[in-house]
Amino acid sequence: MAAVEDAKRLVVKIGSALLVDRQTGRLRAEWLRALTEDVARIRARGTDVILVSSGSIALGRGALGLPASELSLEQSQAAAAVGQIELARAYAEALNQHDIRAAQVLVTLEDSADRRRYLNSRATLEQLLMLGAVPIVNENDTVATDEIRYGDNDRMAAQIAVTAGADQLILLSDVDGFYSANPALDPTARRFDVIAQITPEIEAMAGDAGSGLSKGGMKTKLMAAKTATAAGCDMAITEGSVLYPIRALEEGAPATWFTAQGDPQQKRKAWIGAMKPKGRVFVDKGAAGALQRGSSLLVAGVVRIEGAFGRGDPLEIADEAGHRLGQGLTRYDAQDAAKIRGLRSDQVEQVLGYPARGPLIHRDDMAF
Repeated sequence: MAAVEDAKRLVVKIGSALLVDRQTGRLRAEWLRALTEDVARIRARGTDVILVSSGSIALGRGALGLPASELSLEQSQAAAAVGQIELARAYAEALNQHDIRAAQVLVTLEDSADRRRYLNSRATLEQLLMLGAVPIVNENDTVATDEIRYGDNDRMAAQIAVTAGADQLILLSDVDGFYSANPALDPTARRFDVIAQITPEIEAMAGDAGSGLSKGGMKTKLMAAKTATAAGCDMAITEGSVLYPIRALEEGAPATWFTAQGDPQQKRKAWIGAMKPKGRVFVDKGAAGALQRGSSLLVAGVVRIEGAFGRGDPLEIADEAGHRLGQGLTRYDAQDAAKIRGLRSDQVEQVLGYPARGPLIHRDDMAF
């Protein structure tokens, strides 16, 4: 079974019902204070933390005085527009008590399907973590529709875990794990401590019931588990309403752990290596040697480019003789790459008219 203490990069998903009081529509400030103490403690031991938080619609509903009944799509989007501000302010104030900077990141599920937006999201998250901030990822309900209609926030958290290369994902929920049946209806239902493989039998046990504020049922949690574990990320479902919920999990609180299938970085590199190349980039001897030592591919080492490709597309990397060295995702399209090949990084902006995006292919986006 995975241990939270071993995580190098941890994603925590917070459901609306944990963050917002169902009766009053107000923020559960004491719970949030305890959660951010957990976050500060985890970061102090060197673990990166990303929070994926629901709650914008629930907070906005209360602020706008909207009814407790089901909202229309337009009402939900309006509530999200107000609630996102409240949510960001609450996290910023709570984390500031620990001298931690909060950063709001608004995404939709489509962002992970589009390779260009995926790279943008990954680069932003990496930069924020490197600068010591805690990204607060919120589904962009003001423009998204599927997430509001079908409650895919758990899947969103899994996609963020994959995008960020996390090795653990915790879904803080209103249930303490995955059960063989609905424990509220079936007294014989049993909770699984560990699920090593999501079989058809496991899928058949999942139901759709959710709480009044959070729309995600157990089926979406299983979908999240499939996404996360396939990318090498362990995932836990645990009851999160208690104060200090992550500490409680560390101390043995009931939970279900879904076991990762391999290492997240290895999985990512295998995914990159399996793509069909959209182009080819030839590098000089110095660049080839640097790549073998684990460096990124700088534009200064590029001698020739072939193919029509866009930013985020996979490229084959070859030496000047044409021998294949590896494959990676480019940060520039073919037109811009051709303009800057062979240049130093400080010369790129003069040619393209915008600052360099770093190397042509970053080492994290490369497979050999």
